[in-house]
Amino acid sequence: MKNKHVFFFILGLGIFLTGCGVTTEPIDENTTGFFSQYLVYPFSYLIKVIAEYFNGNYGVSIILMTILVRLCIMPMMLKQSKNQISLKEKMAVIQPEIDKIKKKYEGKNDKQIKEKIQQETIEVYSKFKLNPLSSLGCLPMLIQLPILMGFYLAIMRTSEIGDHSFLWFSLGEANVLLALIAAVIYFLQFQTTQLGIETQQGQGMIKMMGYLSPILIGVFSLTLPAALPLYWTVGGIFLILQTFLSKYLYQSQPKTALSISVKK
Repeated sequence: MKNKHVFFFILGLGIFLTGCGVTTEPIDENTTGFFSQYLVYPFSYLIKVIAEYFNGNYGVSIILMTILVRLCIMPMMLKQSKNQISLKEKMAVIQPEIDKIKKKYEGKNDKQIKEKIQQETIEVYSKFKLNPLSSLGCLPMLIQLPILMGFYLAIMRTSEIGDHSFLWFSLGEANVLLALIAAVIYFLQFQTTQLGIETQQGQGMIKMMGYLSPILIGVFSLTLPAALPLYWTVGGIFLILQTFLSKYLYQSQPKTALSISVKK
């Protein structure tokens, strides 16, 4: 499973699960449960501290906390993007040799031939010291998920947020315009991830999740307090900028040493 499959699957699943039946019971220092005590409550506490610093402005607090959380996990996201781009470059170099193996045994489908194809393919990967599975880097996504979910739940369970307004909307009530903005931002975020990517086999799943996630965000934002689509909007804008940064840092670099050595 490629990184973007993992990202959009986790995003869609996370939105679906958090929009369906998650407790909104206010959280404080006495709340029980490991996840609540050590992840959700610290986020809730920081939201309140920052809001107090800005004269009770919880909208500003959510924006700043969202940026802070995203900055903390950005190194993992950038490393993941770098690994994916590097893997793509290496696969482009290796693919002609893989195609030669397939052409060599074209039309032969018995068990022994399949084993030979598999063995020769493994030898090609070994020759270039490439392990596609280890290069995918799913672990960073699994590390990020509890952090993002903890912050999301902190917003939902910090009761003080619902008593305040920000810009033109109440943070404790649903806002149609903000819901639309959040959906559009995540649609644009998906589009930025697709820039410079050629249409390939297996892109259907990516596109499906890419279109489904903004729809889910928009639908849930119509019924959830506006503090949540505010969080999604700021997070989406941050991801757009982060995507452009990763493309600038890694896709503009010279060809990898692997590419050069193969051409020689």
